[in-house]
Amino acid sequence: MIIFSRNRRLRTNESIRSLVRETVLTTNDFVMPMFIMEGENTQEAIPSMPGIFRRTIDLTVKECKELFTLGVKAVNIYMKVSENLKDNLGTEAWNKDGLMQRTIREIKNAVPEMIIMPDVALDPYSIYGHDGIITNGQIDNDATNEVLARMSVSLAEAGADIVAPSDMMDGRVAAIREALEETGHINVGILSYAAKYASSYYGPFRSALDSAPKDFNEIPKDKKTYQMDFHNSREALNEVYKDIEEGADIIMIKPGLPYLDIVAKVRQEIDLPIAVYNVSGEYAMLKAAAQNGWLDNDKAIIESLTCIKRAGADMIFTYAAKEAAILLNH
Repeated sequence: MIIFSRNRRLRTNESIRSLVRETVLTTNDFVMPMFIMEGENTQEAIPSMPGIFRRTIDLTVKECKELFTLGVKAVNIYMKVSENLKDNLGTEAWNKDGLMQRTIREIKNAVPEMIIMPDVALDPYSIYGHDGIITNGQIDNDATNEVLARMSVSLAEAGADIVAPSDMMDGRVAAIREALEETGHINVGILSYAAKYASSYYGPFRSALDSAPKDFNEIPKDKKTYQMDFHNSREALNEVYKDIEEGADIIMIKPGLPYLDIVAKVRQEIDLPIAVYNVSGEYAMLKAAAQNGWLDNDKAIIESLTCIKRAGADMIFTYAAKEAAILLNH
Protein backbone atom coordinates (compact mmCIF):
# COMPACT_ATOMS: atom_id res chain seq x y z
CA MET A 1 0.00 0.00 0.00
CA ILE A 2 1.33 3.43 -0.98
CA ILE A 3 0.43 6.31 1.35
CA PHE A 4 0.78 9.46 -0.72
CA SER A 5 -0.02 11.91 2.07
CA ARG A 6 1.92 11.42 5.31
CA ASN A 7 1.45 14.20 7.85
CA ARG A 8 4.38 12.84 9.81
CA ARG A 9 6.77 14.03 7.10
CA LEU A 10 6.46 17.53 8.56
CA ARG A 11 7.17 16.28 12.10
CA THR A 12 10.40 14.44 11.43
CA ASN A 13 12.64 16.72 13.51
CA GLU A 14 12.59 20.03 15.37
CA SER A 15 13.92 21.96 12.38
CA ILE A 16 11.03 21.02 10.14
CA ARG A 17 8.52 21.32 12.98
CA SER A 18 9.66 24.88 13.69
CA LEU A 19 9.58 25.72 9.99
CA VAL A 20 5.88 24.87 9.64
CA ARG A 21 4.81 25.97 13.14
CA GLU A 22 1.54 27.93 13.14
CA THR A 23 1.78 29.62 16.54
CA VAL A 24 4.95 31.18 17.93
CA LEU A 25 5.13 32.47 21.51
CA THR A 26 7.43 35.43 22.21
CA THR A 27 8.12 37.79 25.10
CA ASN A 28 6.17 40.45 23.19
CA ASP A 29 3.00 38.53 24.04
CA PHE A 30 3.22 39.00 27.82
CA VAL A 31 1.79 41.43 30.36
CA MET A 32 3.03 40.88 33.91
CA PRO A 33 0.51 41.53 36.72
CA MET A 34 2.18 43.06 39.79
CA PHE A 35 1.04 43.72 43.37
CA ILE A 36 2.24 46.85 45.16
CA MET A 37 2.18 47.85 48.81
CA GLU A 38 3.40 50.66 51.02
CA GLY A 39 6.83 50.61 52.61
CA GLU A 40 10.43 50.47 51.47
CA ASN A 41 12.73 47.67 50.32
CA THR A 42 10.19 45.03 51.29
CA GLN A 43 8.42 42.19 49.58
CA GLU A 44 5.89 39.71 50.91
CA ALA A 45 5.41 36.26 49.41
CA ILE A 46 1.90 35.25 48.39
CA PRO A 47 1.63 31.65 49.66
CA SER A 48 -1.01 30.55 47.13
CA MET A 49 1.06 31.91 44.22
CA PRO A 50 4.64 30.58 44.49
CA GLY A 51 7.19 33.04 43.13
CA ILE A 52 4.79 36.01 43.25
CA PHE A 53 5.15 38.86 45.75
CA ARG A 54 3.61 42.06 47.00
CA ARG A 55 6.39 44.64 46.63
CA THR A 56 7.09 48.19 47.73
CA ILE A 57 7.57 50.81 45.02
CA ASP A 58 11.36 50.64 44.97
CA LEU A 59 11.40 46.86 44.49
CA THR A 60 8.58 47.09 41.96
CA VAL A 61 10.68 49.49 39.90
CA LYS A 62 13.67 47.16 40.15
CA GLU A 63 11.52 44.26 38.96
CA CYS A 64 10.19 46.32 36.05
CA LYS A 65 13.73 47.06 34.90
CA GLU A 66 14.53 43.35 34.92
CA LEU A 67 11.31 42.46 33.11
CA PHE A 68 12.01 44.99 30.37
CA THR A 69 15.53 43.62 29.93
CA LEU A 70 13.98 40.18 29.47
CA GLY A 71 11.64 41.51 26.79
CA VAL A 72 8.44 41.88 28.84
CA LYS A 73 7.27 45.35 27.86
CA ALA A 74 3.99 45.74 29.76
CA VAL A 75 2.85 45.50 33.38
CA ASN A 76 -0.59 45.45 34.95
CA ILE A 77 -0.51 46.81 38.50
CA TYR A 78 -2.73 46.31 41.54
CA MET A 79 -2.65 48.03 44.90
CA LYS A 80 -2.83 46.48 48.37
CA VAL A 81 -4.87 49.14 50.17
CA SER A 82 -4.47 49.80 53.88
CA GLU A 83 -7.68 49.19 55.83
CA ASN A 84 -7.79 52.77 57.09
CA LEU A 85 -7.96 54.04 53.47
CA LYS A 86 -10.94 51.91 52.46
CA ASP A 87 -14.48 53.27 52.23
CA ASN A 88 -17.62 52.75 50.18
CA LEU A 89 -16.75 55.34 47.53
CA GLY A 90 -13.18 54.25 46.81
CA THR A 91 -11.89 57.77 47.37
CA GLU A 92 -8.27 56.60 47.62
CA ALA A 93 -8.55 55.39 44.02
CA TRP A 94 -8.20 58.93 42.64
CA ASN A 95 -5.75 60.32 45.20
CA LYS A 96 -3.05 61.95 43.04
CA ASP A 97 -0.49 61.05 45.70
CA GLY A 98 -1.85 57.56 46.29
CA LEU A 99 0.28 54.43 46.13
CA MET A 100 -0.93 53.49 42.64
CA GLN A 101 -0.26 56.94 41.23
CA ARG A 102 3.19 57.17 42.81
CA THR A 103 4.08 53.73 41.50
CA ILE A 104 3.11 54.67 37.95
CA ARG A 105 5.27 57.80 38.10
CA GLU A 106 8.27 55.92 39.47
CA ILE A 107 8.05 53.15 36.88
CA LYS A 108 7.75 55.70 34.06
CA ASN A 109 10.74 57.62 35.35
CA ALA A 110 12.87 54.48 35.53
CA VAL A 111 11.62 52.59 32.46
CA PRO A 112 9.96 55.14 30.15
CA GLU A 113 9.16 52.60 27.43
CA MET A 114 7.41 50.17 29.77
CA ILE A 115 3.67 50.09 29.04
CA ILE A 116 1.77 50.56 32.30
CA MET A 117 -1.79 49.24 32.51
CA PRO A 118 -3.17 49.92 36.02
CA ASP A 119 -6.29 48.12 37.15
CA VAL A 120 -9.47 50.21 37.34
CA ALA A 121 -11.92 48.79 39.89
CA LEU A 122 -13.04 49.63 43.39
CA ASP A 123 -12.75 46.25 45.14
CA PRO A 124 -9.26 46.84 46.63
CA TYR A 125 -10.45 50.24 47.91
CA SER A 126 -13.89 49.16 49.14
CA ILE A 127 -14.81 48.31 52.72
CA TYR A 128 -17.21 45.79 51.17
CA GLY A 129 -14.75 44.17 48.74
CA HIS A 130 -17.02 44.88 45.79
CA ASP A 131 -16.14 46.46 42.45
CA GLY A 132 -18.90 49.01 42.87
CA ILE A 133 -20.42 51.44 45.31
CA ILE A 134 -23.09 49.97 47.59
CA THR A 135 -26.38 51.88 47.74
CA ASN A 136 -29.35 50.46 49.62
CA GLY A 137 -27.70 47.06 49.74
CA GLN A 138 -27.10 46.85 45.97
CA ILE A 139 -24.26 47.61 43.55
CA ASP A 140 -24.90 51.13 42.24
CA ASN A 141 -23.80 50.80 38.60
CA ASP A 142 -24.11 54.43 37.49
CA ALA A 143 -22.61 56.01 40.60
CA THR A 144 -19.70 53.57 40.28
CA ASN A 145 -19.09 54.63 36.67
CA GLU A 146 -18.56 58.21 37.78
CA VAL A 147 -15.90 57.10 40.25
CA LEU A 148 -14.22 54.78 37.73
CA ALA A 149 -13.99 57.67 35.27
CA ARG A 150 -12.44 59.91 37.93
CA MET A 151 -9.99 57.15 38.87
CA SER A 152 -9.01 56.63 35.22
CA VAL A 153 -8.23 60.32 34.76
CA SER A 154 -6.08 60.28 37.91
CA LEU A 155 -4.13 57.27 36.62
CA ALA A 156 -3.71 58.88 33.20
CA GLU A 157 -2.36 62.03 34.83
CA ALA A 158 0.16 59.87 36.71
CA GLY A 159 1.43 58.46 33.41
CA ALA A 160 -0.61 55.33 32.69
CA ASP A 161 -0.52 54.30 29.03
CA ILE A 162 -3.66 52.19 29.13
CA VAL A 163 -6.33 51.96 31.83
CA ALA A 164 -7.82 48.52 32.44
CA PRO A 165 -11.35 48.57 33.88
CA SER A 166 -12.03 45.14 35.38
CA ASP A 167 -15.22 46.03 37.24
CA MET A 168 -17.87 44.86 34.73
CA MET A 169 -20.21 47.80 35.30
CA ASP A 170 -22.50 48.51 32.35
CA GLY A 171 -21.50 51.64 30.41
CA ARG A 172 -18.22 52.22 32.20
CA VAL A 173 -16.09 52.20 29.02
CA ALA A 174 -18.11 55.09 27.58
CA ALA A 175 -17.87 57.00 30.87
CA ILE A 176 -14.10 56.51 31.05
CA ARG A 177 -13.56 57.36 27.38
CA GLU A 178 -15.55 60.56 27.72
CA ALA A 179 -13.67 61.59 30.85
CA LEU A 180 -10.28 60.91 29.25
CA GLU A 181 -11.21 62.88 26.13
CA GLU A 182 -12.54 65.83 28.12
CA THR A 183 -9.33 66.05 30.17
CA GLY A 184 -7.04 65.86 27.15
CA HIS A 185 -5.87 62.27 27.60
CA ILE A 186 -6.83 61.33 24.07
CA ASN A 187 -3.93 58.91 23.62
CA VAL A 188 -4.57 56.91 26.77
CA GLY A 189 -6.05 53.57 25.76
CA ILE A 190 -8.76 51.48 27.38
CA LEU A 191 -8.29 47.75 27.83
CA SER A 192 -11.75 46.61 28.80
CA TYR A 193 -12.42 43.41 30.71
CA ALA A 194 -15.31 42.79 28.34
CA ALA A 195 -16.00 39.12 29.08
CA LYS A 196 -15.03 38.64 32.71
CA TYR A 197 -16.71 35.63 34.25
CA ALA A 198 -17.72 35.12 37.88
CA SER A 199 -15.10 32.43 38.34
CA SER A 200 -13.80 30.31 41.19
CA TYR A 201 -10.30 30.65 39.70
CA TYR A 202 -9.72 34.11 41.26
CA GLY A 203 -9.12 32.92 44.83
CA PRO A 204 -5.34 33.41 45.10
CA PHE A 205 -5.61 36.90 43.58
CA ARG A 206 -8.22 37.98 46.10
CA SER A 207 -6.09 36.73 48.98
CA ALA A 208 -3.17 38.75 47.61
CA LEU A 209 -5.16 41.99 47.75
CA ASP A 210 -7.74 41.15 50.43
CA SER A 211 -10.37 42.10 47.85
CA ALA A 212 -12.94 39.33 48.26
CA PRO A 213 -16.53 40.45 49.06
CA LYS A 214 -16.94 40.89 52.79
CA ASP A 215 -19.68 39.12 54.74
CA PHE A 216 -21.97 42.03 55.55
CA ASN A 217 -25.70 41.56 56.02
CA GLU A 218 -28.02 42.60 53.17
CA ILE A 219 -25.36 43.14 50.51
CA PRO A 220 -24.38 40.75 47.70
CA LYS A 221 -22.16 37.93 49.00
CA ASP A 222 -20.46 37.47 45.62
CA LYS A 223 -19.93 39.25 42.30
CA LYS A 224 -22.43 37.31 40.23
CA THR A 225 -24.74 40.32 39.73
CA TYR A 226 -22.12 42.04 37.56
CA GLN A 227 -19.55 39.45 36.46
CA MET A 228 -20.68 37.00 33.78
CA ASP A 229 -22.37 33.65 34.39
CA PHE A 230 -19.86 30.93 33.44
CA HIS A 231 -22.63 28.89 31.85
CA ASN A 232 -23.00 31.47 29.05
CA SER A 233 -21.17 31.83 25.76
CA ARG A 234 -23.26 34.03 23.45
CA GLU A 235 -23.46 36.67 26.17
CA ALA A 236 -19.71 37.21 25.84
CA LEU A 237 -20.11 38.53 22.30
CA ASN A 238 -22.82 40.90 23.50
CA GLU A 239 -20.48 42.29 26.15
CA VAL A 240 -17.60 42.57 23.68
CA TYR A 241 -19.63 44.41 21.05
CA LYS A 242 -20.96 46.91 23.60
CA ASP A 243 -17.49 47.74 24.91
CA ILE A 244 -16.15 48.21 21.38
CA GLU A 245 -19.02 50.58 20.60
CA GLU A 246 -18.20 52.54 23.76
CA GLY A 247 -14.56 53.05 22.74
CA ALA A 248 -12.51 50.12 24.03
CA ASP A 249 -9.13 49.77 22.28
CA ILE A 250 -8.41 46.23 23.52
CA ILE A 251 -10.84 43.70 24.96
CA MET A 252 -10.12 41.19 27.69
CA ILE A 253 -11.41 37.67 28.22
CA LYS A 254 -10.96 36.33 31.73
CA PRO A 255 -10.17 33.60 32.89
CA GLY A 256 -7.96 32.02 30.25
CA LEU A 257 -7.42 28.28 29.93
CA PRO A 258 -10.93 27.13 30.98
CA TYR A 259 -12.44 29.70 28.58
CA LEU A 260 -10.50 29.15 25.35
CA ASP A 261 -13.78 28.42 23.56
CA ILE A 262 -14.79 32.02 24.31
CA VAL A 263 -11.43 33.32 23.11
CA ALA A 264 -11.75 31.44 19.81
CA LYS A 265 -15.36 32.56 19.32
CA VAL A 266 -14.55 36.23 19.92
CA ARG A 267 -11.44 36.02 17.71
CA GLN A 268 -13.63 34.92 14.79
CA GLU A 269 -15.91 37.92 15.26
CA ILE A 270 -13.69 40.95 15.92
CA ASP A 271 -10.51 42.56 14.61
CA LEU A 272 -9.59 44.46 17.78
CA PRO A 273 -6.67 43.14 19.84
CA ILE A 274 -7.69 40.48 22.36
CA ALA A 275 -6.09 40.13 25.78
CA VAL A 276 -6.53 36.93 27.76
CA TYR A 277 -5.89 36.65 31.50
CA ASN A 278 -4.13 33.47 32.64
CA VAL A 279 -5.52 34.00 36.13
CA SER A 280 -4.16 33.28 39.60
CA GLY A 281 -6.02 30.00 40.03
CA GLU A 282 -4.63 28.66 36.76
CA TYR A 283 -1.12 29.66 37.82
CA ALA A 284 -1.56 28.17 41.31
CA MET A 285 -2.78 24.82 39.95
CA LEU A 286 0.19 24.49 37.62
CA LYS A 287 2.62 25.38 40.40
CA ALA A 288 1.03 22.93 42.82
CA ALA A 289 1.20 20.11 40.28
CA ALA A 290 4.81 20.95 39.43
CA GLN A 291 5.85 21.06 43.09
CA ASN A 292 4.37 17.58 43.52
CA GLY A 293 6.28 16.30 40.52
CA TRP A 294 3.12 15.69 38.51
CA LEU A 295 4.01 18.17 35.75
CA ASP A 296 7.18 19.57 34.25
CA ASN A 297 6.92 23.21 35.32
CA ASP A 298 8.81 24.76 32.40
CA LYS A 299 7.17 22.68 29.68
CA ALA A 300 3.68 23.19 31.13
CA ILE A 301 4.13 26.98 31.31
CA ILE A 302 5.15 27.28 27.68
CA GLU A 303 2.46 24.87 26.49
CA SER A 304 -0.28 26.63 28.44
CA LEU A 305 0.64 30.09 27.19
CA THR A 306 1.04 28.85 23.61
CA CYS A 307 -2.45 27.33 23.77
CA ILE A 308 -3.89 30.68 24.85
CA LYS A 309 -2.19 32.41 21.94
CA ARG A 310 -3.25 29.66 19.52
CA ALA A 311 -6.89 30.22 20.54
CA GLY A 312 -6.65 33.85 19.42
CA ALA A 313 -4.98 35.98 22.09
CA ASP A 314 -2.82 38.91 20.99
CA MET A 315 -1.50 39.43 24.51
CA ILE A 316 -1.52 37.30 27.65
CA PHE A 317 -1.70 38.59 31.21
CA THR A 318 0.19 35.95 33.18
CA TYR A 319 2.02 35.61 36.49
CA ALA A 320 4.40 33.32 34.63
CA ALA A 321 5.54 36.14 32.32
CA LYS A 322 9.01 36.44 33.84
CA GLU A 323 9.56 32.68 33.99
CA ALA A 324 8.34 32.25 30.42
CA ALA A 325 10.55 35.10 29.18
CA ILE A 326 13.62 33.50 30.75
CA LEU A 327 12.73 30.16 29.15
CA LEU A 328 12.14 31.71 25.73
CA ASN A 329 15.38 33.70 25.91
CA HIS A 330 17.31 30.49 26.40
